[in-house]
Amino acid sequence: MALAAEFVLLDAALHDLKGFDCGKASLNDYLSRYAVRNSGLGLSRTWVLTEQAEHGKLPIAAYYTLASSTVAREELPAQNKSLPTYPVPVVLLARLGVSVHYQGQQLGAKTLVQALRTALELADRGLPALGVVLDVLDDATLRFYQHMGMFMPLTDQPQRLFVPMGTIRQLS
Repeated sequence: MALAAEFVLLDAALHDLKGFDCGKASLNDYLSRYAVRNSGLGLSRTWVLTEQAEHGKLPIAAYYTLASSTVAREELPAQNKSLPTYPVPVVLLARLGVSVHYQGQQLGAKTLVQALRTALELADRGLPALGVVLDVLDDATLRFYQHMGMFMPLTDQPQRLFVPMGTIRQLS
């Protein structure tokens, strides 16, 4: 099945939320039950890449969710003494999932790069953000992010990662 040309904002009227399966129940459940509601509440935004379909709701091949967050300066990998002592703004990569039908085809990397570019675009348009933070679900996912070569542990917990906006800018 052919994929759409770009990621678009999630729309429950157009996209098949319940048909998505990435093999991780928490990510499937978030998309089908909470993504639209959280968007309506202004808590986060979810972008989807769909399959092209002739009729019915469009199947989702991959998605990511971004939200605003803050981190303490002390948690940052390279502490910048010029930063304030109060929490600094970041973009939270809250969710990222790829349908089991597309795993192993580099769609995860494409989705991650698109999520980071969207975060950078939001920062460039005025959303204050020092970088992107994400929490890793499991060891396999951690290896995926480590393989990308740009993420640093945010704290002493290797499951919480950070990438500065300057590094993301180099992707463009």
